[in-house]
Amino acid sequence: MSFSSEVKEELSRQDTSARHCRLAELAAIIGMCGDVCISAMERYRLRIHTENEAVARKCFTLLRKTFSINSDVSVHLHKRNGKGSQIYTLLIRDHAEVLRVLQALKLVDAAGEIQEQVSPANQLLVQKSCCRRAFIRGAFLAAGSISNPEKSYHFEIVCVSPERAEQLQALIRTFGLDAKTVQRKKHYIVYIKEGAQIVDMLNIMEAHVSLMNLENIRIVREMRNDVNRKVNCEAANINKTVSASVKQMEDIRYLETRQVLDHLPPNLVQIARLRLENQDASLKELGEMLVPPVGKSGVNHRLRKLSRLAEELRQNKEGYYYD
Repeated sequence: MSFSSEVKEELSRQDTSARHCRLAELAAIIGMCGDVCISAMERYRLRIHTENEAVARKCFTLLRKTFSINSDVSVHLHKRNGKGSQIYTLLIRDHAEVLRVLQALKLVDAAGEIQEQVSPANQLLVQKSCCRRAFIRGAFLAAGSISNPEKSYHFEIVCVSPERAEQLQALIRTFGLDAKTVQRKKHYIVYIKEGAQIVDMLNIMEAHVSLMNLENIRIVREMRNDVNRKVNCEAANINKTVSASVKQMEDIRYLETRQVLDHLPPNLVQIARLRLENQDASLKELGEMLVPPVGKSGVNHRLRKLSRLAEELRQNKEGYYYD
């Protein structure tokens, strides 16, 4: 089971006790994946489609607890791009019951006209903080997903219109999260990509078990990344030290071939011999071998003199100098 499915499974088993919260959650689910069929006799039927069994179960439970309605549930196989997936359909056939649900969810106006868009910013359904949490939870159950946190951090909810995406974004931002929107083909996506904010989203939706699982994964990832950074830094330092050592030895051997090395001051000859004899030693280690000992900057200064002299000789300059 994917991490996203685990979150939905946890949310589907939540017992939403307050009726006003159940209404907000139902409004989001039906607004995202529900449609109303109107017959020639002006009779309503409500259908809710989902590919997730947990979402179908939660919607069935909400309808039963909130309206004492036992909806019909059917399952059929839907093939798309050569792949099959199960589609769960909840159907309310009774016109009066459908009308009662739509009125309670503010999906019909005073004249009985069905509202195509849920407008939570103007709804009494989401005035309370707990109801906003329930609405976001319902929207995620109906049309949301979370990527595998071991690979990346990405939370999104797919909306069918820019208005609905903006409304959902505004609701999420009331909790201090920086939700963003983007258009993807014919859909509008409300998304969050920062790990800590996804943790906050799980807290808002009250998916506390999934929150702890995500936090554990984040800790392991951060520790692994920290170790990798340190290893990469150490490897880079080693490569830098080795490259510098190879260059220094090349310069010293060049001075030997030009019969210049033995004519240099004793302190330069001493460090040159030590470098040739200790190819892998660091500047600090070379300094500790000198008598008297010299610090890293002093060793580096002497080796730079040797390299500078070798470079001048390579350029066929007359003579050499040291200071």
